[in-house]
Amino acid sequence: MSKPLTDHEKRKQISVRGIAGLGDVAEIKKSFNRHLHFTLVKDRNVATPRDYYFALAHTVRDHLVGRWIRTQQYYYEKDPKRIHYLSLEFYMGRTLQNTMINLGLQNACDEAIYQLGLDLEELEDIEEDAGLGNGGLGRLAACFLDSMASLGLAAYGYGIRYEFGIFNQKITNGWQVEEADDWLRYGNPWEKARPEYMLPVHFYGRVEHTNEGPKWVDTQVVLAMPYDTPVPGYKNNTVNTMRLWSAKAPNDFNLQEFNVGDYIQAVLDRNLAENISRVLYPNDNFFEGKELRLKQEYFVVAATLQDIMRRFKSSKFGCRDPVRTSFEAFPEKVAIQLNDTHPALAIPELMRNLLDIEQLDWEKAWEITTKTCAYTNHTVLPEALERWPIYMFEKLLPRHLQIIYEINQRHLDRVAALYPGDSDRLRRMSLIEEGNPKRINMAHLCVVGSHAVNGVARIHSDIVKTTVFKDFCDIEPEKFQNKTNGITPRRWLVLCNPGLADIIAEKIGEEFLTDLFQLRKLLDFVNDEMFIRDVAKVKQENKLKFAAYLESEYKVKINPESIFDIQVKRIHEYKRQLLNCLHVITLYNSIFCVVLHCLLQAAPGYHMAKMIIKLFTSVGEVVNHDPVVGDRLKVIFLENYRVSLAEKVIPAADLSEQISTAGTEASGTGNMKFMLNGALTIGTMDGANVEMAEEAGEEHLFIFGMRVEDVEAMDKAGYNASEYYERLPELKQVIDQISAGFFSPKEPELFKDIVNMLMNHDRFKVFADYEAYISCQEKVNELYRNPKEWTRKVIRNIAASGKFSSDRTIAEYAREIWGVEPSDVKIPPPNEPRE
Repeated sequence: MSKPLTDHEKRKQISVRGIAGLGDVAEIKKSFNRHLHFTLVKDRNVATPRDYYFALAHTVRDHLVGRWIRTQQYYYEKDPKRIHYLSLEFYMGRTLQNTMINLGLQNACDEAIYQLGLDLEELEDIEEDAGLGNGGLGRLAACFLDSMASLGLAAYGYGIRYEFGIFNQKITNGWQVEEADDWLRYGNPWEKARPEYMLPVHFYGRVEHTNEGPKWVDTQVVLAMPYDTPVPGYKNNTVNTMRLWSAKAPNDFNLQEFNVGDYIQAVLDRNLAENISRVLYPNDNFFEGKELRLKQEYFVVAATLQDIMRRFKSSKFGCRDPVRTSFEAFPEKVAIQLNDTHPALAIPELMRNLLDIEQLDWEKAWEITTKTCAYTNHTVLPEALERWPIYMFEKLLPRHLQIIYEINQRHLDRVAALYPGDSDRLRRMSLIEEGNPKRINMAHLCVVGSHAVNGVARIHSDIVKTTVFKDFCDIEPEKFQNKTNGITPRRWLVLCNPGLADIIAEKIGEEFLTDLFQLRKLLDFVNDEMFIRDVAKVKQENKLKFAAYLESEYKVKINPESIFDIQVKRIHEYKRQLLNCLHVITLYNSIFCVVLHCLLQAAPGYHMAKMIIKLFTSVGEVVNHDPVVGDRLKVIFLENYRVSLAEKVIPAADLSEQISTAGTEASGTGNMKFMLNGALTIGTMDGANVEMAEEAGEEHLFIFGMRVEDVEAMDKAGYNASEYYERLPELKQVIDQISAGFFSPKEPELFKDIVNMLMNHDRFKVFADYEAYISCQEKVNELYRNPKEWTRKVIRNIAASGKFSSDRTIAEYAREIWGVEPSDVKIPPPNEPRE
């Protein structure tokens, strides 16, 4: 196997990143040495690799700070409408390389570090991933922050600074074991604590009715301490802010009665308050009704709204009115986007602020709230929708419960007026669900309290309108929109696949980095022999590099000529990793093709997910050690999948698995990353796959299986797994092998739960698509044997991926939901005088 080029060697040839100026290199070396000697290793004689990383991070941060301050001054003076993106998850990954790219410093830093005798790639690898998200939802929020800054929008990301992010996943004897993700143990050079903006958040207590109106009293206070992280736009000198809140106990926490015993206990009890921001809940697409989670949701919302209102009141306003007292203009100056239902409490909290503190009447407060808030729905799975028990609200947020009751009463009065006597409709549309216990439907609260509701791919938005929120759509169809998700091309092309970015730039220039639709120009080169060869060569280099990584990390030798067939998903039954697994076993039983499979990460505490991982690792054990198979088939479960690993995996993929049951995947963004990086898609007509097939032409993807209407028809007729089991001998053989313990000889019964689920309780109809999937995989193998034709399809897919830039998504949000126009204004850099 020829040795792949290192990123450093490649960067020496790369144009996309700009030429390093000698002055920049000298200045970076000087700054690096200053940080190393005066701020980091003053107490020690010897610097460690981590000291070098921190010195470089601080050097790059120096270039950010002036731009950051200048951007905030610019917003203060221009007073634009500000966007506030509220999300319980921000899956940021690493910051150093992304910041260097967006500031145009990559080559200068690379050269400076090289001249200092260090390796930039090694320093980048020292950085911990900021894993403050579970998967798609949190990674989307990160891409959106990048795009909002790159489009010059005055935007803020608001979330929680979890002390422990998404768990580190270890695989031990084939089983998943979770370890805490102590990502802050060495400190975080990218954040700035802002204790001067610390704010109180109230819990518990009771509501007192006074002459001035209701008062929420006898509460327990937790302080919210903000930590700000700069978010640079791409080469436009705009630096926005992500503000994450950390919970702190106030000094008088539980110190009512003073004696030494109580005092010690009271200080120890501070942990109870500070637990709020301790850990990210790891379950994705599954609602877990724990009080701590509700506290987290209210904590981020309460702190954020105080911050938004403070900023609104103190904004520059005309020349004689330094403080705004009227809230009339609030919706013209403030947009709040709720990323799923997790920040839904922003609606009653904004109402509480306007009613109880600002003393507005209900109608005015409600008008301001609905014009300000907008809601993005991310799932149609019933088990993922948040429904909080009333008793929990009564205890934790008594005033908010009263406000929600009032919102519901007025909402139902309106529905009753439109549909007199339709009590079933009232039940379906109520914010309060009867039952034991009674619950608040947070999605209904979001729909009623927002002026815009959007899904995240066209097919998903249609399902939202016709099923999930059909009753609401009947009344206010204008409220419902689609905003197909996107990914940032800076991280998901330039950063992770510099070789591909460079050959594209050579052909069509560099404008595609801010206007991904420019990739359409690549269609002119579909038959260009040299370009076909270059694209294939970049892919092969990425595969060699990834194969070397797999060999060093997993001790499995991969044939780089094989198809790198990769499924990157949180483990969930609807994503149908089991369909992939059945295909692997089918291949093993017939050994006619060369395939590499990688399947990635699950949530803890989810029994079936852990069993699926165990099945995959067990199949891998058998397949990878079978001498008859040799290097023709390998199965690897990549452990601890995270953003920095995705940046290695995605550029190396040949085939991207997007095989969810039609109508279950809201959008997917992994599918877009693979497409942009030159993998072909095998998938169902679900989520954004539908639009990908539309953009590239369905014949340039490997589409198989049931469509949404087929799934609906099968639901009506009834799905019978046994029918497929009896009819398809290959499928029967695979299930019998799993059932008989072929892959778990020491524990033959190990996978009985999986077999039982597939045969008797499979909501996601794995067997119904098995035959079509296997046959589609054969088409993949056939095309892969014709490398030139395969690469032509790859080029067509890359050329068609322009729509899937988060810049396009955010421009649509800006114009159609937030009422602002993206700007290409470049703020002058710090070394230039302001006008």
